[in-house]
Parts: sequence; structure tokens; C-alpha cells
Amino acid sequence: MSNPPRRIAHLDMDAFYASVELLKYPELRGQPVVIGGRRDHQPVMQADGTRRFARLRDYAGRGVVTTSTYEARALGVFSAMGVMKAAQLAPDAILLPTDFDAYRHYSRLFKAAVRAIAPQVEDRGIDEIYIDLTDIDEASEPLARRLKAAVREATGLSCSIAITPNKLLSKIGSDLQKPDGLTLLGMDDVPTRIWPLAVRKINGIGPKAGEKLAALGIHTIGELAAAAPELLQEHFGLSYATWLRSVSQGQDEREVVTESEPKSISRETTFERDLHVRHDRAALTEIFTALCMKLSDDLRRKGYVSRTIGIKLRFEDFRTVTRDLSLPVGIDDGAAIRRAAGECLKRVELNQRLRLLGVRASTLTPASEDDFPQPEQQQLRLDGG
Repeated sequence: MSNPPRRIAHLDMDAFYASVELLKYPELRGQPVVIGGRRDHQPVMQADGTRRFARLRDYAGRGVVTTSTYEARALGVFSAMGVMKAAQLAPDAILLPTDFDAYRHYSRLFKAAVRAIAPQVEDRGIDEIYIDLTDIDEASEPLARRLKAAVREATGLSCSIAITPNKLLSKIGSDLQKPDGLTLLGMDDVPTRIWPLAVRKINGIGPKAGEKLAALGIHTIGELAAAAPELLQEHFGLSYATWLRSVSQGQDEREVVTESEPKSISRETTFERDLHVRHDRAALTEIFTALCMKLSDDLRRKGYVSRTIGIKLRFEDFRTVTRDLSLPVGIDDGAAIRRAAGECLKRVELNQRLRLLGVRASTLTPASEDDFPQPEQQQLRLDGG
């Protein structure tokens, strides 16, 4: 008896942080809302029982947008953008501070709702998961609708889901009909549904690679699929060129990983534009700190502490540098991770613009009370990198 064809889903919560905020402040529905303010940007209850919200036009500082509602995105405001720049584009948009406790709460709720129906789940972060549906005896469309309904019932929030033969296509597909999307794709749909899309729709093709492909006259995934292998190898090297050819055909053999012990946990971001280490110092500092805090959240949610903290930098010429720091005790505290990552950063010559910044926790062990010394008791030891 042959094995059933693979059915892999990617479920992505719609504008997750912003949507959670709209549950708290329903009067903001339909308005451009930006998440990324400071604590002093909390809404203020007024004498008439209404709330007064901060506006982007009143912001002063070097903060970075965490996320935004679709109405704000329509005005050009996206995550990782400087709040001051966002204020120029949408001065009347509402500005709210982040509330990670609330986001983690709703993250747990939606994942539990999905696992009650389809237990083979790979956790990919606070707002997205992969699901292996291969062994569930139910047609894809009603199953997808059942998963979406379960998420909405558990959280009051909408999500977008795609079911395809692999992770690559599902990741692309879940973004095709946002918000509240449902997309079903097979390999036969690749030429009509995937090839017309921009190459940047493939997770793993960042801004610089996209620019290099555009310079070669390659703008769509279909044009990438038709490109000569030797041309791609000349400009990107054998390994990356081989990967580009494979993904342009919609091929991806990665499994949904559910219960494996992680060797490391990382957080990284590729910038919309290359950032200057001096001129963009405030923005880089805020992004770096946010990555460390998110990494702390990931460690605590998964129940691990880390004895090795590392950083990853990719420069404008695609050169990648890593540095690691070993610790005598495991940590999961955001401030401690930030200090350790900062020590790693001091060992890198920052003489080019940056296109990617990442933080990694490895040498993981299950958390226990003995793994939480006071920060001042921690002694750091540098590793080569």
C-alpha cells in the first residue's frame, strides 16, 4: 500500500500583535494602528469613559515599528521601520506599546486549539506554525476551515492557512490571500500560482539576493525557474544556486519537526535596507535588544536555558560572521542574553553596512531553579568564532 501524498499546512496569524491589541481596544478596528511605542504611550481613560490614544505625529525618538494593522500597511508602515519615518507616512495613525505577555497568552491559545485537531505541529514562533495533515482522513478544504474556526473560537482572532505538498509552498501560500485566507495548492499549480510571484516571496531570498537577481533580469519565480544554472552558479555559488533552482520549482523535502530536542534556538532579521553601524546605531540597538528579548521568550516558552550565546552578522557584501560566548551557567533572561550578545558584538570589526542581524542560544539544557543566578554572579568566557 502506497503512502498518502504529503499535506503540509502553514498557519499564520493575521497581523498578530496588532490584532491582539484590537481585542483590547475594539474601537480602533478599521483604523491604522502601529505597535512599537514606549510604555508611556499607554491609552489614557478620560472622564467621559472614552480612551485617548497616542498618535504617531506626537512621537519623538529612534524607536522601531514592531508591527502594524493592514490599514497602516496600506499607508506604507511596516515592521522594522523607524517610528519617526512611519510618522511621516501616517501621522494620524494610533501608536500603542507592545504587550508581550498578552501575545504569548494568545499564542498558547491558538496552538492548543490547532493541536486538538491536528497534533503534528512544528512551532515556528509566536504567531506561525507548520502542521502535518498527511494522516488525517479529511479533505483539505473542510479541514482548513475547521482549523480556522477553532483558532477564532479560542482567540477571537483570524488566521490565514495554506495546505500544499510541502513547507515552501505552504509558507508562500498562507500569504496569498491575507487576511483570513485559505489557499490550497498542488504541484500542478506551481506554474500558474507561484511562478508569477516576485522572487522575494520565497523565504530565504532577501533584499540583496533579490537585487542581484533583478540585475540579471530575474524578477519572478518563473524567471528564476527558467534561468540557466551556470548563470546562477556564477553569481551565487554552487550551493545557493542549487537551492534557488530547487525552490523555484516548488520543491522542498523538509519534514514537519514536532518533538525533537532543539540544538539551538535563534532569532534573526534581514533589514529592508542595509543599515549603517554608526548612522543607524539607535535603530540597530533597538532591533538587537528586541531580538534578545524574543530569544528569551522562546527559551522560556520551550523550557530551556542556554550556556552559549552567539550572534550572526551578514554584511552588505554577503559576508557572514558569527561569534559565540560560553557561560558557566544556563540563562534565559533577556537582559543577560543581551549582555552576552553584546560581548560577542565587541569582537567583530563593524566596517560595512549590515543586511542581517541574528542572536542564537545553544548548548541548551532543560530549565531548573539552579539555572537562574543573579546577573552579577555570571562570569563570561569568550569562545572563538
